[in-house]
Amino acid sequence: MTSSPQSRLLIHPQCGAGEYSRVTPDVAGWEHLHFSARRLRKGQEWEGDTGQFEYGLVVLGGRCAVESSRGDWCSIGRRPNVFAGMPYALYLPRETEFQLTALSDDLDLACGWCRSEGSHPAQLVFPETVEIEIRGGGNATRQIDSIFPPGFDCHRLVAVEVYTPAGNWSSYPPHKHDLHRVDSDGHVVEADLEEVYFYKFNRPQAYAIQRVYTGDGRLDEVMVAHDSDVVLVPEGYHPVAAAHGYPAYYLNFLAGSAQSLANADDPAHAWIKSAWREKDPRVPMVTVGMEQAATTTAAGRSGK
Repeated sequence: MTSSPQSRLLIHPQCGAGEYSRVTPDVAGWEHLHFSARRLRKGQEWEGDTGQFEYGLVVLGGRCAVESSRGDWCSIGRRPNVFAGMPYALYLPRETEFQLTALSDDLDLACGWCRSEGSHPAQLVFPETVEIEIRGGGNATRQIDSIFPPGFDCHRLVAVEVYTPAGNWSSYPPHKHDLHRVDSDGHVVEADLEEVYFYKFNRPQAYAIQRVYTGDGRLDEVMVAHDSDVVLVPEGYHPVAAAHGYPAYYLNFLAGSAQSLANADDPAHAWIKSAWREKDPRVPMVTVGMEQAATTTAAGRSGK
């Protein structure tokens, strides 16, 4: 087992405005998934063309407008940050030209994309339509918000955001999704998925610890993730622990052999599920409507 800030699986953010994080298949050593995060000030624009890729845009904080060859959306976003409300997201299919304009001074935006086939519609995801799941038990309880879940009308992209209360474990028991396996009826029981963990915290000193390991020991790394860090999961099991005192948020984008989240637990730890009795009462940590209250409070403090 190794622990090093120089791990190839841990990517730190770049300073300044504009694109501050970027993952490509060449950097990650995989085939499908791209990821980026960017900050824009009010009035700044980002223009692009999806080409042969499908794009998933998730507003982490702030508001934006998008004009595209597939439709226009005059106001996307409501929460000031990920701890203050549920997400807005926009799916753009391949061969789509777009221009995104920041409507607030603090737009924070994440984007995942991968090659796509077939015809899929552009779709705006509203906070009210994002399903909340409370998963796990005890101090492994966490909140999962399904943004682009399995079954979403796209080719292979999947995205969820996860809230882990301070001191809790997440992505637990450890699970993996690095083989494509189907049962006798043809149902996918494990998909071969590439995955990014993109972290956010509400205090600058906060952190989480993530382990990525394979059953045969070929890969076994432990990393300390801070705000806006990315952890790459090319294969293997990948549990997370939020440090005591610091709730953790991470955004997962996934792409691979199927538009699925089918996975396999580490058999050494799968028994833990049967020991769970109660859910942590701190979840859900974020619900619909919180962002409106946070915006009203912020406006009151600024005199607006």
